[in-house]
Amino acid sequence: MSDDATNGANGYSNSRDAYARHAAEDLNRAQEQAKLLGDLAVQHGSELSEKARTVWSELTTDWVAVSTGLAGPQAAAALAAYWKDAAQRWVLTLDTLRRRGDACAAREAEGFTPVLAFDYEIVVDGRLLERPANYALVRIVPPEGTPPPRDDRRPWVIIDPRAGQGSGIGGFKSESEVGEALRDGHPVYFVIFFRDPEPRQTLAEVCAAEAEFLKAVRERHPKSSKPLVTGNCQGGWAAMILAATHPDLMGPVVIAGTPLSYWAGKVGRNPFRYLAGIEGGAVPALLTSDLGAGKFDGATLIHNFEQLNPGKTIWRKNYDIFSKIDWDSERYLDFERWWSGFYFMNAAEIRWIVENLFVGNKLVRGEAMLDDGTPVDLTRIESPVVVFASHGDNITPPQQALFWIADLYESVQELRARGHVIVYTLHDSIGHLGIFVSAQVANKQHKEIASVVKTIESLAPGLYEMLIHEGDGPPTVSFEARTIDDILALGGDRKEEPAFAAVARLSEWAVKSYELTVQPILQALVTPEVAETLRRLHPMRQQYTFFSSDNPLLSDIASLAETTRETRAKADEDNPFLQLERFAATAVEQSLNLARDMRDAWMELAFLGLYGNPWMMRLGATYQSRPQEHNIRKLPQVRDAVQRAEAGGYKEAIVRMLILLARARGSVRRDRLERTNRLLHSRAPFDTMTPDQRARLISEQNMIVEFAGEGAVSSLPVLLRDDVDRVRAVNLVFDIVGPIEEMDGRTIAMFKQLQSTLYTMARGWKEPAAGKSNGVAPDVRVGA
Repeated sequence: MSDDATNGANGYSNSRDAYARHAAEDLNRAQEQAKLLGDLAVQHGSELSEKARTVWSELTTDWVAVSTGLAGPQAAAALAAYWKDAAQRWVLTLDTLRRRGDACAAREAEGFTPVLAFDYEIVVDGRLLERPANYALVRIVPPEGTPPPRDDRRPWVIIDPRAGQGSGIGGFKSESEVGEALRDGHPVYFVIFFRDPEPRQTLAEVCAAEAEFLKAVRERHPKSSKPLVTGNCQGGWAAMILAATHPDLMGPVVIAGTPLSYWAGKVGRNPFRYLAGIEGGAVPALLTSDLGAGKFDGATLIHNFEQLNPGKTIWRKNYDIFSKIDWDSERYLDFERWWSGFYFMNAAEIRWIVENLFVGNKLVRGEAMLDDGTPVDLTRIESPVVVFASHGDNITPPQQALFWIADLYESVQELRARGHVIVYTLHDSIGHLGIFVSAQVANKQHKEIASVVKTIESLAPGLYEMLIHEGDGPPTVSFEARTIDDILALGGDRKEEPAFAAVARLSEWAVKSYELTVQPILQALVTPEVAETLRRLHPMRQQYTFFSSDNPLLSDIASLAETTRETRAKADEDNPFLQLERFAATAVEQSLNLARDMRDAWMELAFLGLYGNPWMMRLGATYQSRPQEHNIRKLPQVRDAVQRAEAGGYKEAIVRMLILLARARGSVRRDRLERTNRLLHSRAPFDTMTPDQRARLISEQNMIVEFAGEGAVSSLPVLLRDDVDRVRAVNLVFDIVGPIEEMDGRTIAMFKQLQSTLYTMARGWKEPAAGKSNGVAPDVRVGA
């Protein structure tokens, strides 16, 4: 047989084998999909029936309690009192809604200024930059009674989310991120934005403007550390992009309620991530922009948000105003100042967001690129990153807030090798908006975050969970070392992510088809006047227009409300008809909640049925991110650090010993971190070092501890050749990590190893009695 014939036969055989292998894989995948859909259908059906049973049982019990008072001897009098009370509440509620609509119209006329609770002055107007953007940097003026900013305190820069509404939610109350930073003596700056984007503005211009803002802050505070940048929600990914593209400008980055890994989530728990697949990928965003004559209306984003939980946002919020109108109207109107302000994006901006984040998930895949060609690689971030997420957040569940760490780093060793510090903290229950506006969260989480950023740059590279321990006294904070597996343990089956990749691939095709067919027609037909008419007809705006003084039906409601307040007659709390009203309100809310749960269950089953089949999963597998190098020992900084294990002297030895002890302990308490920070800033030879030099020192010694094995300890005598230096170093380290009564067994074992290696005993060291150590005391030895 000729070589060609042999090769042809072999090729046919290989092709046949590959086909058979793919067919077997598809069959297995189809079986897995069928099982998953069946299990999910049973799970959702069981949960829905249990919720319905529970709701029905509770409503039945409540009805029995309510109905007993409806036919009593005083029922007629109670009904009359209730009708008068309810009628008056209707009048007052309509007047409150009228005031809301009028306030919205007035704010729109003045351009929807930020809703900050603080006075401010503009420092840099982004509209006047060489690359204009509708952003500005403002300095927050400390309110009366607040201490003036201190020159030695790090400036804070807060980036608010541009996700439909206006800016200012991060400083909406005095008990907020802004308030906590001001009370601690920090100069505070806020990145605001205006309603309308600049012509041809893209996210590249926005990023460039924010970089100019940071340069201006550094020029105004040349003696302080690099500014801390906080990003709320969508402002968080803006801060991360800024840190990745301009790492030289950034201090620590704090992101709160920020989604970064958009495909992540728990099957059966996080339905919002399926929305793009159900609605058609990126096409709806492009369609909305074309109907807006090149502008995307933020009211659409707010409408989508409200549809997530209609029982709360559509029914309960409005009923609460009706039921609490005597004392809650001002709070409601205050919040509506922000909620009713709808902002715009250019078509290019929303397209980048949808294609690179919501649908494509490119930011954590290493494929995102700004419109000017600038690549966005989050592994280039040099600053410490603090992540604040909540289990109660249905917009950004913990998986979407944290799985980017697992996407970027194969192991915590890689994270350390790259010299990166990531700290995360989780709240048990607070919702998405509560992360930014809750006074309770501001007084606890944001206050503690504000306190630890002073010392966070003294943490050795690694992944930590910040835990806040409540007790009789002030809360204590510790940083517990974590691994990538700890992040993944938050839940979420990543085997389903190729289904989201299939959506991204289909979205690309759908966008191309839309651009060739529908888009040219719409762009020719939709004039600015047509777009403005469509905006006015948006249901989110119509509710404010209808309930306003422009409606002739409400022309006399203000005077009627004033008369009603003067003659207000409240029904008694135990009025049976008032109880009936509340019962009916609860029944409506629970019914809407059940309808929401059924909708979410259907959406999940539909998504996994459409995109979880073998053919779609195979299509998704072709949507692969660029391969990333995870062989950390090949990294030049790792090789250089290991080779320098015996290089240095007193300061290198102290930092290395502190890292060894922290690694043995597995966590770092805030008070120990503060003692370390004082050492690195006030004691020779550290006090003459720049912040960048300190960061490099900590990173290098951390890599030596991570990768040099036993050499990290055995080389210490080479660094401390002088006996006096050895005594000074060991005593100083003991002062920071001690006293011995607070050291656990692992820390004691490591400190004994250090003393033995240096032939030196710390001043005040006492050998712990057998069985008296604070924890298990295995023989912890580096390299063992």
